[in-house]
Amino acid sequence: MSGPGFPSGPLYPYGVDNKQVSMPEHPTFQPPEGPPPSYPAHSPGFPSPAHDGGSEPHDRALGSPGFPQSPSAHQGGGAPPPSGFRVPLTTGAPFPGRAQTGVPVGLDLDGQSEIFVGSALFERSVHPCKIVPALDPPCRVPYAGTEFEHRGRFDLLPFDPNTMEWVPTGQGRLPQGRRLVEGGYEEHGGKLYHALAQISGVNVPGKTGEHLGGCNVPFGGAEHVIRENYQVLCWR
Repeated sequence: MSGPGFPSGPLYPYGVDNKQVSMPEHPTFQPPEGPPPSYPAHSPGFPSPAHDGGSEPHDRALGSPGFPQSPSAHQGGGAPPPSGFRVPLTTGAPFPGRAQTGVPVGLDLDGQSEIFVGSALFERSVHPCKIVPALDPPCRVPYAGTEFEHRGRFDLLPFDPNTMEWVPTGQGRLPQGRRLVEGGYEEHGGKLYHALAQISGVNVPGKTGEHLGGCNVPFGGAEHVIRENYQVLCWR
């Protein structure tokens, strides 16, 4: 990864099939008060950031023991894990270079700021998000009607057009016969996937799921709910 002081280490896969994890209700059904909590160290299925008893996760080196192997270390080949291989990041760390991030899914309103796909790690959930390195903080989550500015741990999903594609859908429908790229989960157990919707000519990543009835994306300080004409990320 680029930038002095950026911890070295592999990419790693994580999965979201975890029936034991408690997950937060989406605001569409039960509006919460205040920001979502931070991701816990004890939840299985996702790499866990270190805690000292506070509410926010702390930096953790990318090479920390216990992380699954990187693609280069994977000898068996075959299909990638359901959620793909991720680049673990945290607020304030230098942003990785193109070799690690893959191609952006779009540019922001200024026509220059690159937009990437990712997942934000909270205490009882993992939410698909947009990542814009030019913003502070770069990780933005559609949550509780706002473009929630997430500070802490988030994972970037390198978009690879050779292995992934955006498939049109609407009303929360998941494309039949397709293998979706898993992006996270709610506290109540609902799976979340990566969505892409266009607002003011900008491709904005966000989240979708059958229980949402559409897709939710963060843009202009608000959470936008799109019912039709959006896309969901699938494996080719």
